[in-house]
Amino acid sequence: MNLRPYVIPITTLLWIMLCAKSPAEVTGKDVTYKSGDTTLKGYLAWDDAISGKRPVVLVVHEWWGHTDYVRNRARMLAGLGYTALAVDMYGEGKTADHPEDAGKFAGEVMKNMGEGEARFIAALDFAKAQPQADPTRVAAIGYCFGGAVVLHMARIGTDLKAVASFHGSLGAMKQAQPDGVKASILVCNGADDKFVPQEQIDAIQKEMKAAHADFTFLSLPGAVHGFSNPAATELGKKFKMPLAYQKAADDASWEAMKKLFHTTLDTPKP
Repeated sequence: MNLRPYVIPITTLLWIMLCAKSPAEVTGKDVTYKSGDTTLKGYLAWDDAISGKRPVVLVVHEWWGHTDYVRNRARMLAGLGYTALAVDMYGEGKTADHPEDAGKFAGEVMKNMGEGEARFIAALDFAKAQPQADPTRVAAIGYCFGGAVVLHMARIGTDLKAVASFHGSLGAMKQAQPDGVKASILVCNGADDKFVPQEQIDAIQKEMKAAHADFTFLSLPGAVHGFSNPAATELGKKFKMPLAYQKAADDASWEAMKKLFHTTLDTPKP
């Protein structure tokens, strides 16, 4: 399945055009890499106007899969001066057009997180090997399902400078160990997100404190699940789910991420 119906609405297309830099500056291309026998289809973006090597940021998709939304986020990061790879955690670039399929795809990864970790590392190795990439300065961000993935990779001590989760699940498949977290972590959570109970918030704050992690929790007033995706409101109505885009939360979380990257990746101040 490779359907992307929820990115078709004109509001989403206008948002992509407004956020993206001109093609003369930001270059993007489809890329293929492998994890074991699984072919993974990602999207690599960088700014041609910048010379030399630059920090790397992996972008892990929502449970909908490797859609145009995550590809555009990679282009936005490229416009900030990063080499950005929108990764594929499902294989073959699969996307879902219904929550049942999305839940199935995400669940398959979460039930076999050893394979999920391998797919993330395959993306990491691929991105670090790019000629415009600085392999010593690497971060990862994730949305929804992707937020859970990047938090997991930080928890197990993956060699990342920073991790940012946007409306991601906070539950731990494996608890962070004392002094075992290498990445500075930013969690951007909608204050009214019905998918993230207060128990998860309390638990991750306690966990990160015990692990001595550099951890920041940003609660975004009035925001619900999917607050960063302009298509979320229409999706919420279509599937009767508590999803909605909120520009204020989107902007505030993106600015918080930029400040985190300025501190951890030593990039020009935004």
